[in-house]
Amino acid sequence: MNITRDTTERPGVFITFEGPDGSGKTTQIALLADSLRSAGVAPVLLRQPGSTGLGERIRATLLNSRAEGNIAALTELALMFADRAQSIHEIILPALADGRVVLCDRYTDSSEAYQGAGRGLGAERVLALHQALCDGLQPQLTILLLPDVEAALQRARARNQHDRETHGTDESRFEAEGEAFYRRVHSAYAAIAQREPARVQTIGDGDIETIAARVRAVVLERFPALIERAASV
Repeated sequence: MNITRDTTERPGVFITFEGPDGSGKTTQIALLADSLRSAGVAPVLLRQPGSTGLGERIRATLLNSRAEGNIAALTELALMFADRAQSIHEIILPALADGRVVLCDRYTDSSEAYQGAGRGLGAERVLALHQALCDGLQPQLTILLLPDVEAALQRARARNQHDRETHGTDESRFEAEGEAFYRRVHSAYAAIAQREPARVQTIGDGDIETIAARVRAVVLERFPALIERAASV
């Protein structure tokens, strides 16, 4: 199935960050955004689910372990794509049309990994929904952070415990799943990277600054025009 929609007619840059919970995506997006800003490039940041009014309501339902108790796997998948379709309409396409750099925390690869593999719904169903509801829109580059399963899960659970104690928030519904679930997620991400090597750049574990340097190098190598923008500032 060909799920790639050509984005070359748009002047903007669409980059997604993927990986299991605890992989450090949020930190690395922030560091890349700071690096781009220092070069005079103001990126658009968003997360999925979330970032739109509808998306934040969906996020509160899907991630909060104290929210709806029994969400069916197909319902979970449908809500993820409802959020994604709204993000594309409200944020991503307008930003790309304006020539902006879009940095998105999760996209359809997450649904293929979490709902397709983790929940056992299968990749074909996820990719069919992507084609139908996202019009096949794909990022030009995906940074896949893929550390060791146990280490990532430990970090994710520690982060959520800190957020509960500090901010009173609880987004640990997925982290409550067992190790077998996360091994399926990890394997699915590895399979996506193998299937689409031109789009997906995998970065393994390491300290924050080392990974950030790798991310910057990959982005600037893939999009040399960003270097030109930086040089003109």
